Amino acid sequence: MKIIYFSKNYTPHDYRFLFSLSQTKHEIFFLQLEATLRQTEDRPVPANVRQILWAGGKREFRWRDVPRLTFDLRRLTREIKPDLIHAGPIQNCAFLVALSGFRHLLAMSWGYDLVMEADKNAWMRWVTRYTLRRSTFFTSDANVTREKAIALGMNPERTTVFPWGIDLEHFHPKVTGQKSKVKSRKSPIVNRKSITLFCSRTWELIYGVDVLAKAFVKVASVNPDVNLILLGGGSQGAKIRQILMNGGVMERVHFGGQVGQRDLPRWYHMADIYISPSHVDGSSVTLMEAMASGLPCLVSDIAGNKEWIQDGVNGWLFRDGDVDDLAEKILSAIKKKKEFKRIGELARKTAEERADWRRNFGTLLEAYEKILPQRR
Repeated sequence: MKIIYFSKNYTPHDYRFLFSLSQTKHEIFFLQLEATLRQTEDRPVPANVRQILWAGGKREFRWRDVPRLTFDLRRLTREIKPDLIHAGPIQNCAFLVALSGFRHLLAMSWGYDLVMEADKNAWMRWVTRYTLRRSTFFTSDANVTREKAIALGMNPERTTVFPWGIDLEHFHPKVTGQKSKVKSRKSPIVNRKSITLFCSRTWELIYGVDVLAKAFVKVASVNPDVNLILLGGGSQGAKIRQILMNGGVMERVHFGGQVGQRDLPRWYHMADIYISPSHVDGSSVTLMEAMASGLPCLVSDIAGNKEWIQDGVNGWLFRDGDVDDLAEKILSAIKKKKEFKRIGELARKTAEERADWRRNFGTLLEAYEKILPQRR
């Protein structure tokens, strides 16, 4: 079968989808909507996948480009004759497919598209409803986004929840004395008796790294033995650095920059507590990575996180956006250092039960099979 995988960018998530799809019996095509300056995946598109050159993929998506992109998408479907198109996010990639009239669409939510974008204004609500009502099937990585899709008009019988998951062999608990497969580098944390907090969320407003920065300033004023590692970057970078600078804690923060998938595990192994202050998420892949790495996790109490973290059992929750509550929860967690190992083990167990990419990927293939018979 011919399948077009249509995504906004080319991220580590897209690479995993494309690589796994390339290992199936299907013929896979990759269509990219945007060309961005901050490409987050350094691995090339898998060899067995054909990347399509088209009217898109040259700049950021603009609404005024919709007629031109839709016209060219119709041309592509006539030429390639795909059996289905797997597209997301909902309001751009999947919308363009729906608008083109192609009838075998698997719409995939990326979390933020339904949790946040769908309610932005009347136009986005219409676009979301239009797309979902013209989708043959819908998949999301969390119950909260599935429920939202149903509320917006998606047939519940044509939906499935597919937590994207992670590679449980690549992300694993640190074992003392065991030689790591990951290239070793010197830890940026000099005082290993201190507590190291770790966050790998992108520095965009929806991920709340500024909330963590403010909370860390409060924590650092009380406890001199706490450090923070921040990975990535983004549009909020100047603001986040200013918060830390004004708080006088810059010497206790290590900025790791952009880190590739191959090197990520060692960063989790440097940490004592993983923190995700995100305001919007489905099933967070970075949270799954941290849990699989055996880290106790402190995360915002948004619906997506609560599907994974049971407060006080396999991690902790704090009130979303509440700087004071996050600071208090960090200080409280530090006092429970003896419980880190037990909580980390329970986090790993949760990941093993629910976050195995290889097993979860089968759910997507099952969804394909529900669409393909209609095409034959």
